[in-house]
Amino acid sequence: MWLQLSSSKGDPLGGLFFVIPSHLMPSAYPILTLKPGSEVHVQNRHHAIYRTSVQTAPVCDNGSIVEVRSAEGQFLCFATINNRSYLCARAFSFEEGDPMEALRRLIKRSIELRHALPSLRDTDAIRLINAEGDSIPGLIVDQYGEFLIVQLTTVGMDKVRVFIFDLLMELRKPKGIYEKSTGSARKKEALGDREGWVRGKGTETITVTERGLKFLISPSGSQKTGLFLDQREMRSLVRENAAGLTVLDVCSYVGGFALAALSGGALAADSVDYDPEAIETGKKHAVLNGFSADQSMMYCEDAFDFLRRRPSPRAYDFIILDPPAFAKRDTELDLAKHAYTDLNRMAMEILPPGGLLLTCSCSYQIDVPLFQTIIFHAARQAKRSVRILQRHHHAYDHPVNIYHPETDYLKSMLLWIE
Repeated sequence: MWLQLSSSKGDPLGGLFFVIPSHLMPSAYPILTLKPGSEVHVQNRHHAIYRTSVQTAPVCDNGSIVEVRSAEGQFLCFATINNRSYLCARAFSFEEGDPMEALRRLIKRSIELRHALPSLRDTDAIRLINAEGDSIPGLIVDQYGEFLIVQLTTVGMDKVRVFIFDLLMELRKPKGIYEKSTGSARKKEALGDREGWVRGKGTETITVTERGLKFLISPSGSQKTGLFLDQREMRSLVRENAAGLTVLDVCSYVGGFALAALSGGALAADSVDYDPEAIETGKKHAVLNGFSADQSMMYCEDAFDFLRRRPSPRAYDFIILDPPAFAKRDTELDLAKHAYTDLNRMAMEILPPGGLLLTCSCSYQIDVPLFQTIIFHAARQAKRSVRILQRHHHAYDHPVNIYHPETDYLKSMLLWIE
């Protein structure tokens, strides 16, 4: 872009004009300059800018919007800065112009995408904004019925929180917005937890519907809100394959997979989780959806201890393994591989010939090829022949950003055990 400065008639410049390259123009925002050769990943629209890539950083408040330029002075993006973090800036707009207007457009388009997807019309529990998946690092917005729950995980999004809340009220008109900005991501940004109603006010428990099943959502719940939205399509896959089977939902949280199995005609569907609060909520879900206690037994127990028991409380035809992330960083990878292998081996040993195993991993450090290798070793150790029937169906409201592959963290395989 070029700026032309031309004289008016009668000006002593005599009608001459100057053409100034845009990279020589002053910026309305502080400028962060990258080292030579470090601009490639930003030009590829990756959102993370690390301290080792920075040549000069402005003196400004953490969370401020900065303009990121190459060593040659070319515009690259707008980002929010955090000088206290190794990941010192997060890009959110790769176009010149007003960055706050760009943020408004990103939020609006993310919400419009959900309304354009037919698969989301039979549920009122939807992720409206999925952080980097929607090109907005640090912002997660979930809709539960007539309420929104917002997570702000970076100092940049925290700084514009009022703007975000006001815009969500304008675009969605919810009865209330609950902020649930807690967890390890904020600690890495040197932010404290913040939780509570920021617009309007709702009840302690919100009832939502997902494809005919009812779930209880607790905004102030200690772990999650009460439902893993990213597994919606896999719950539907379980429902499609559970008729006439006895199912075990391991690391069940509030029993979403067990409920899906029962709604699909399973003879019984039991749940195992170490969290007593989650187990109690799972019991409420079974009653809420009209299933009896003998159809859905709940075990508050460590998953490994439960699977080591011989024999199991029931003979299971279909087991779901959806454990928490065993590897959140590289240093935990070896232990995670052993844990995933042991868990899957024990499940395979329990299942009869012709049994089904849905196995999942939400550890980003374990990619699809590595996860399949882990399943290979589990099958060898269990001395079982295994076929892959289906791979992961991604929830449509959790898009993967092609420029930010880290958003593709969840993986699953439906296995036939012989």
